[in-house]
Amino acid sequence: MSEIHIQRSHDLGLLPARKIARHWAERAVDKFGMECTYEETESGDLLHFTRSGVDGALRVAPDGFEMNAKLGFLLSAFKDRIETEIARNMDAMVAGQDDFDAPAAADAGATAQAPTATLPVPAPSSLS
Repeated sequence: MSEIHIQRSHDLGLLPARKIARHWAERAVDKFGMECTYEETESGDLLHFTRSGVDGALRVAPDGFEMNAKLGFLLSAFKDRIETEIARNMDAMVAGQDDFDAPAAADAGATAQAPTATLPVPAPSSLS
């Protein structure tokens, strides 16, 4: 099992960061079939995501995002590519770009494609 850990600082504050994380979750549910749960607190939030082959969490703070994910055996072969995509997407999220879910690794195959393109985000109505 492979692990991914990525951190990005920002100066957005909690409410805008929360909005970005929820948007990411919506896309994760819609595009990759992720199951997501979102926990809000006054000091920061936690977005849990899972699907076959990937399990992780995105910590949302007023001053940064931190993602930890575990990849199953099959997706471990694509760890470097997945990690690169997640890092690219987190950079786009922090920069305020709305197209942060576009997968650059779509040619990696169907098995890797779902988790490869960002650890996505589910719609607010889909969040538990």
